[in-house]
Amino acid sequence: MDARTIIARVRDRHTPAPDELTWFARGLADGHVSDAQAGAFAMAVLLNGLGEEGRVALTLAMRDSGTVLHWECDGPVIDKHSTGGVGDCVSLVLAPALAACGAFVPMISGRGLGHTGGTLDKMEAIPGITVDLDEARFRHVVSQAGCAIVSASAHMAPADRRLYAVRDVTATVESLDLITASILSKKLAAGLQGLVLDVKTGSGAFMKHTQDARALAAALVDVANAAGCRTSAMITDMNQPLAPALGNALEVSEAMRVLTGQAAGPLADLSIELGGQALFLGEAVATEEEGRARIASVLSDGRAAERFGRMVAAMDGPTRFVEDWARLLPEATVIRDLPAPRAGYVAAMDGEAMGLAVIGLGGGRQVESDRVDPAVGLDKVVPLGTQVAGGEPLLRIHAARPEQADRVAERLMAAITITDEKPETRSLIHERLG
Repeated sequence: MDARTIIARVRDRHTPAPDELTWFARGLADGHVSDAQAGAFAMAVLLNGLGEEGRVALTLAMRDSGTVLHWECDGPVIDKHSTGGVGDCVSLVLAPALAACGAFVPMISGRGLGHTGGTLDKMEAIPGITVDLDEARFRHVVSQAGCAIVSASAHMAPADRRLYAVRDVTATVESLDLITASILSKKLAAGLQGLVLDVKTGSGAFMKHTQDARALAAALVDVANAAGCRTSAMITDMNQPLAPALGNALEVSEAMRVLTGQAAGPLADLSIELGGQALFLGEAVATEEEGRARIASVLSDGRAAERFGRMVAAMDGPTRFVEDWARLLPEATVIRDLPAPRAGYVAAMDGEAMGLAVIGLGGGRQVESDRVDPAVGLDKVVPLGTQVAGGEPLLRIHAARPEQADRVAERLMAAITITDEKPETRSLIHERLG
């Protein structure tokens, strides 16, 4: 086999055979496929697609390009994946909640991408924590705490690591086939029995339109199930931040408020919905309703918080983080309200613009080498539909310097729409698939 022949097949609208895609994935991993060939392949797939069988074959080939974990646990091995949004810290709530219900959650996560925050960056807002664990340490944390939120090792799905970097610079990120293979190759390499997907749609999501989110959700569910992992998806609303905070330490704070029973709202609601579905997929409960009840129970009685604390300590974080999180998390030096320009109802938010404002404060990366300030961001974001008086706070800005807060305030004022009429309420969960 050779890369040129495989690229030509895709170029000419033919689906390569599974063994050809396996060869190509191995070539990506070991360097036998050049960057130019990887880019040509990605563009051919973007323009012509692979079809359902090719999508499954590429996903499995990329999964098998590196280490595939196998677990011997006395409970289901399950996980959740989100396609990314703003104020989305469900992973920090859900992983320990599932663990408290007897599941094992080897959650391989990523860093901030575009305007969305990254779970690993949020975890690293916790002092001392280490997310880069070798396989032995990863297994130890999962066995001790029931969950671990870590970065993918260089040995897991290395073909995806290579192809993703090429896609990022060749305008081929948007390919449905390549997105599906990228997401699932890493998740399937973690050795999961069940996976629930949270596919976002709206102003703060990558998929702005519901039909695009539906197409991605269907592709992910079909491929994962074909690969032998019980999978379902929810299409959820991202027209406003899921939690009333954006920024790494601020989102950890919101997650801790849910875990310690100090907050209700969309973050808790969605965590319960996704958790119930995950437990059902892992065959830990007979019905989704039973799963939701169990997640709600461990959130209310402190068992989920205890698991989070156990995980943090096992990953070199503070041993009493659950008790002392409000004191231990970093705080910004400048905290300033953003006042409403006039009276009315909060009718719309440009979630992408809000996420980019956090990056402008230093809470994310403009380029890969940028250092992230964990303390900056936004909090106390009022929900859509709130009636406000002129001058009443719409949110709080957390910045390192006053001039940063000034610049961001102008962007945020343009990102929030206030009207005289109250907007219609949007459902948190739009659809369920699988």
